[in-house]
Amino acid sequence: MIEKPHSPSCDRNRDPILDVLRMHFSDRRHVLEIGSGTGQHAVHFAAEMPWLTWQCSDGEAYLPGVRMWLDEAALPNTPVPFALQAVAEPSPHFAPQPVPVPRDVVNGHAGYDAVFSANTLHIMGWPEVEAMFASLPTLLADDATVAVYGPFNIDGEFTSESNRQFEGWLKARDPRSGIRDLEAVDALAAAIGLHLVADIPMPANNRMLVWQRGTITPN
Repeated sequence: MIEKPHSPSCDRNRDPILDVLRMHFSDRRHVLEIGSGTGQHAVHFAAEMPWLTWQCSDGEAYLPGVRMWLDEAALPNTPVPFALQAVAEPSPHFAPQPVPVPRDVVNGHAGYDAVFSANTLHIMGWPEVEAMFASLPTLLADDATVAVYGPFNIDGEFTSESNRQFEGWLKARDPRSGIRDLEAVDALAAAIGLHLVADIPMPANNRMLVWQRGTITPN
């Protein structure tokens, strides 16, 4: 019997993350979570933001655990999760194809108007991070908001000693992983038409980066 997965860090960071998402997802309708992990974030955020349809996705191996959390919560705004992986070769894409994309019956536009991902970029290899951003436009609505949570370096430097130690743990586990430079990730986002609208320091030396797709009107 599969045991329902549990991440203590999700319990600790879910409310600070929720505070940010409430603000930036207040007018959103369809959220794609990339790398849902255990599924804990999904049930917490979907319950607290019932105006959103919260679509979970992750590698196939994680989906049974995600489904356990979703089934137990039995929320009306969490569809069946699907498999999704960023693949770099032979060209950047999400696999498997095709990726389900919602159509908003109100405005007729296709695509997710919000994307959320937590603690994923430092787990992926850099080619997969590049592939994820390069592939996002096929899934995004014209005015989409993209929010990514996790540790980031700034100007190539660690922001804390704990992040430096975490980097060492990551590299020992998988040399392809590592804490990403904020500027490098923002360059990937800018290349697909995303504009950084918020860089929010979070507890435990993490950050929330929020991008907006489309034309940004100056204040």
